Amino acid sequence: MKTIALIGNPNAGKTTLFNALTGGQERVGNWPGTTVELVEGTFSISGEQVRVIDLPGIYGLSAFSLDEKIARDFLLKEKVDLVVVVIDSSNLERNLYLLVQIREMGLNTVVALNMWDVMERMSAELNGDVFKQVIGACEVVKTVGNQGRGIERLREAIAHCLKEKDMCPTLQVDYGEELEQIINNLQLLGLTRSESVAFLEGDFSLENLDETKIEKAKAIYLEAQRLHGPDLALYIAERRYGFIKGLLSESLQQHLDLDKRLAFTEYIDKVITNRVLGIPLFLVVMYLMFTTVFKLANPLVSLIELSLNWFNVAISSVLASWNVPTIFVSFLTNGIIDGVGSILVFLPNIFFLYLFISILEDSGYLARAAFIMDKFMHRLGLHGKSFIPMLIGFGCNVPAIMATRTLSNEKDRIITAFIIPFISCSARLPVYVLFAGAFFPGRENIVVFLLYLVGILVGIGTAWVFNRLLFKEKESLLIMEMPPYRFPSIRVILKFSYLRTWEFVKKAWTVILGAVVLIWLLASFPNGVEYASGGSLLGRLGKILAPVFSPAGFGFWQAAVALLFGVVAKEVVVGTLGTLLAGGEESALRTVLPYYFTPLSAVSFLVMTLLYIPCVATIAAMKKELGWKWAVFSTFYTIIIGWILSVLVYQGLRLLGL
Repeated sequence: MKTIALIGNPNAGKTTLFNALTGGQERVGNWPGTTVELVEGTFSISGEQVRVIDLPGIYGLSAFSLDEKIARDFLLKEKVDLVVVVIDSSNLERNLYLLVQIREMGLNTVVALNMWDVMERMSAELNGDVFKQVIGACEVVKTVGNQGRGIERLREAIAHCLKEKDMCPTLQVDYGEELEQIINNLQLLGLTRSESVAFLEGDFSLENLDETKIEKAKAIYLEAQRLHGPDLALYIAERRYGFIKGLLSESLQQHLDLDKRLAFTEYIDKVITNRVLGIPLFLVVMYLMFTTVFKLANPLVSLIELSLNWFNVAISSVLASWNVPTIFVSFLTNGIIDGVGSILVFLPNIFFLYLFISILEDSGYLARAAFIMDKFMHRLGLHGKSFIPMLIGFGCNVPAIMATRTLSNEKDRIITAFIIPFISCSARLPVYVLFAGAFFPGRENIVVFLLYLVGILVGIGTAWVFNRLLFKEKESLLIMEMPPYRFPSIRVILKFSYLRTWEFVKKAWTVILGAVVLIWLLASFPNGVEYASGGSLLGRLGKILAPVFSPAGFGFWQAAVALLFGVVAKEVVVGTLGTLLAGGEESALRTVLPYYFTPLSAVSFLVMTLLYIPCVATIAAMKKELGWKWAVFSTFYTIIIGWILSVLVYQGLRLLGL
């Protein structure tokens, strides 16, 4: 099977083309760092399967960050038959830098000039033959990925270039007479031209050379620095950009000024990214998002609750008329319907939350949110670029932790991974909605907004402490490209919202179902005990844990058990309470909560749910990225922070008379 690799800058539309080619459902984001590991798909060309690898979105092959290293190592070490370089046509000069580096490696290349509709609106004309000849590409294709334009032409170009191997001669950028002689001297030692240039940029290992040649290579490098100064890598970059300017002047004609097209974006950014207005506007946007989510979702939630209650009663009546054993009726109604159903009622909230997050992404606003928060977070010792994985964490903490690979050093990756479990993922939303509706009706949006804000602030506080106690390295700067504002594609945002909601449903019928079945079993045995009573196995376990939470105001065993099983998945907190307290009616769960919680202890319980140990999938992701030591440390750290803050909230507000 032949292998092709898709590579491009963040926001170039690479993952959109990947999905269009393979029919896959990889996430399409509008901020840097969405794709952080190799994603594989396949599609057929003339009856033959072709393997497609979606590489991380990167700006260059310097390998200074982990995602750049992943991409470069794959291209160097794996057998790649073809590289498809995806270019954002609205920012040709910046995007072509990566293409030049790919071509310097001599890889067989197809260029996909994506978002070409932007250039069409400027009446731009490209001489494809000249462009292809100068850059040395096999084929050049114009595409508009989110509209499906040019996809068939791209397939044809890929098929043609896979048949015609070695059609792309290695590109040789002219680095000037003196540096060219130095490159030749390095090649005489056994390095390729691209390896020689990478070495002069300070980014190539000489481990394959013997000690004598290594010493000669180091001497050649010192000679290059003597000629061009310490900014040798900058000189090489300038020569590449000089080549790019020549390429565009020869092949491209723009009849309208791109700067005029971007004037609208720049005008809005003067307000959106303003140092005074930026953060307040971001908080207003988040508040409005939660307010709208609740207004749209609440009628649907009520409808689902009524439907599930009717279904539960109907099933119970039918099974009773058939003289089905009581234990089986209890399993079906108290276990499955109450447990899983108490989570599924929040599907509308999940769907609308993802819908609005997707709108903010695709419009280009969330990239600005990371920029807005940069200065504020730097004052607290947190890397500004860390806000990008934090934003991803609003959906799910697992891909957010994986997205820390986009950060350039280990210190930033560790700290960012540690704060992500405090970011409210969509799995916590059912818990928030349940308690906010039960204790603060009409003010649910404010409660949920504040919980999300508390999670961010605790994460920032964690970063501040870690920077001063565990890491004392110099902080790096936030360098990211702002995508132009775009009208979100209705098809894309609806598809994303549907897929993420469907994942929630699948999770409810797999992981969560398994958890509630286990909870039902523990609540039903030993044989003869009253269901979900203190004498059940579940009750005995809960009574052991309950005293720990007494200082936080919810020292009864059902709450302790709910938090324990919430480690499987945070939605299980609701499922557990539904199984233990609902009494066979879905709406009864919200009604019965005030018998166990006060508004104050409910707030304390929500704080604990927000902050304590992340789910097992998040722990596994952290173990994969950072190792067991940091994963175990994070587990205990979040438990301690969650307990301390929930106790402080409860006891502190009590002292204030609340």
